[in-house]
Amino acid sequence: MLQDRRKNYLKEVVSPSLSFFYSGHAPHLSNDAYYHFKVNNNFYYLSGIDQEDAILLIAKAHGIEESYLFIQAVDPEMALWVGETLTFEKASEISGIKLENVRDIKTFDTFVGQLFSQTRRSIFGNVETVYFDVERQRATDEPLLGERKAKQFLDKYPFVTLKNARPILSNLRSVKDEVEIEAVKGAIEISRKANLHLLDKLKYAKNEFELEAEYNYVLNMNNTVPSFGSIIASGKNGTILHYEDNNQPLHHGDLVLFDLGVRYKYYASDISRTYPLNGKFTDRQKEVYQAVLNVNKEIIKWAKPGMTQFEYNQKGVELLTREAKRIGLIKEDKDIVKYYYHGLGHPLGLDVHDVADPRVPFKAGQIITVEPGLYIAEEGIGIRIEDDLLLTENGCINLSESILKEVDEIESYLAKK
Repeated sequence: MLQDRRKNYLKEVVSPSLSFFYSGHAPHLSNDAYYHFKVNNNFYYLSGIDQEDAILLIAKAHGIEESYLFIQAVDPEMALWVGETLTFEKASEISGIKLENVRDIKTFDTFVGQLFSQTRRSIFGNVETVYFDVERQRATDEPLLGERKAKQFLDKYPFVTLKNARPILSNLRSVKDEVEIEAVKGAIEISRKANLHLLDKLKYAKNEFELEAEYNYVLNMNNTVPSFGSIIASGKNGTILHYEDNNQPLHHGDLVLFDLGVRYKYYASDISRTYPLNGKFTDRQKEVYQAVLNVNKEIIKWAKPGMTQFEYNQKGVELLTREAKRIGLIKEDKDIVKYYYHGLGHPLGLDVHDVADPRVPFKAGQIITVEPGLYIAEEGIGIRIEDDLLLTENGCINLSESILKEVDEIESYLAKK
C-alpha cells in the first residue's frame, strides 16, 4: 500500500527530480521539557514511519524510481532513557523501502551532496528540480520545517528549481484507500462507545469537566487520544463554536453539545451530538433540534461526488435558512448569519480538517463531515449534529449512523439511566 502511494506520487512529479519529506521533531517547551512529538502527516502517508528526525527521499530520473529513508541508528544509551528507535530492518519492513536504502541520518548530507557532485550525477543524471513539502496557512505564520529546509537547500544548491509537493499530496490524500477507510471506521467505532458512555453518565455529572473525564476514560481504555481539543459545551456555551474550556457547572434543563474526535491508527473521527442533560428535550429545544436534524439527514441523502466545497456550504445555508424560517427563528433569509456562522463540513482523514483543494469537486472515496447547526445565544440553545460521510460513485455512506441522534432514541436511552 505504501509502495503504491509513492508510485502514485511519482506519477505527478517531473523527471529528473528529488523529493524531500521530513518527519519533524518535537519543539522545545521550556527548560528541559519538549512538546509531544507528532509525525508530519505527509511523511507518514508516504512512509508509514512514526519516528522523530527522519527523512524520506524519493528520486525519479530516466526510468529509475527509488526511495531512501534516513533514520537515527539505534543508540543503546538513549534507549535507556526514551526507548529503542526503529532498527533499519524494522523500518524497511514497515515502509516497504529496500533495506539497502534505509540509512543512518548522519549520512544524509553526504549522500545528497554526492547526488549533485560531478562524479555521482550518473545515478540520477543532472537533477534540476527538487520538491519540498511547504505549508503556510497564513502569510504571518512562522515558517514550518519543510519551508525552512527548502530555504536551506536553495542556499546550498541555488541552481535547482524548487517545487512544492504539498498540492500533489493534498490531491492524493483526498481520496482514501481501503486501509485509510478502515482506520476512520475504527475511530468512529470508538466514538460510538464514548458517546454511549457519555449518555450513561449525563444525568449524574455536575460540571463539564466531569464529562470530559468520562470521555477521556473511554479513549484511554481503547489506547487512543482525542483527534482535536474536545468541545463539551453546556447551555449558552454551546453557541461558541470552538469552546474548549469545559469547566462550567451543568444546569438542569440545559442542552450539552459534544463535538469530539478520536484518533485511531493515525486517522481521525469528528462527531457532534447534542443531548438534554435531564434526559428530555423541552418543546423549544426539540423544535430547534429537529430543524438541525432535518438538514443533517437531507444533506446525507443529497451529498455526492461532483460538488465543490462552496456548493456544499451553500446547500447547508439554504436548508438551514428554510428550517430557521419554519420554526420562526428568522423572517428574512439574510438573518441566518445570526444563528449559523460556519461551513457545512470539511474533508476528514489524517488531519481532522484534512487536505483538499476546495475549488476541486468532491470525488468518490473522499470522507467529509456534515455538521449543520443553529446557535441561539439569547435562548441558551446551541445545537450541532455532525456525521462522517464516505462519498461513493452514486452518493454517500454515513459511517457514523450508529451513533444515536433521533430525538426519541436519545430520550428513550436516557430514560433507562
